[in-house]
Amino acid sequence: MTSDPPARRRQRGPRPVPVPTAAGSEAEYGDILAVLGQQLGEKVADAADPTGRRRLKGVHFEYAADPRSVHDMAGGSGYSLASNWFTQLLAQLAVANSITKSQLCVFLFVAGGQVPGTGITQYTQQEITDGLNKIAAQKGGKMITRSTVNRAVQALCDYNWVEKAGNGRIQINVRLWFHGNSTAQHEVLAEIADRHDHDTEVFPYAVGPEGAHQEELDLGISPAEGFGGRRRTG
Repeated sequence: MTSDPPARRRQRGPRPVPVPTAAGSEAEYGDILAVLGQQLGEKVADAADPTGRRRLKGVHFEYAADPRSVHDMAGGSGYSLASNWFTQLLAQLAVANSITKSQLCVFLFVAGGQVPGTGITQYTQQEITDGLNKIAAQKGGKMITRSTVNRAVQALCDYNWVEKAGNGRIQINVRLWFHGNSTAQHEVLAEIADRHDHDTEVFPYAVGPEGAHQEELDLGISPAEGFGGRRRTG
């Protein structure tokens, strides 16, 4: 009778990492760390002499700060991204009296009220008027009129800073100011381009250092004139 063949010796080596069964990144990290700790314990046990040296009992990990932490911004409306070039241009135009106070205030109010990810503000002109007058009404100060808001919106459309989007909605030039991430911004830009037959000489591309109206944006105009060559009216 022949003897049974000797049992095949198991080849040592790293064990395959099991596929996580729980959903989410935390479950995945937990499975990976559990396998890593088990393998480290086995390696130390294999290398230890039989005289009773201490075995590894655990592994300690330290995590860096989460890079996805959000900004700490005042108020409950979140924050938007703005072109630094455009932000400085606003200040230059104001100092040069090349934009009216009402135009600047209307633009800042509607830009700060965008529906996230769309570049659209859903304010009517009466709501813009009431919103701008909120503090003035409380303090008894001078208030803006709806007709002035109407003129300011039209001027901002002429500057290509905003565009009327129908049904009382206003489309912000999202190359200047946008509430949302880059993916959402490019989707909005694609939608705007479709509406304008991909013409780079019109909204929203006809403003900016590479735009068709750069001559107007260089502030080479007299202080008595408006942004687009208009005389200041309010």
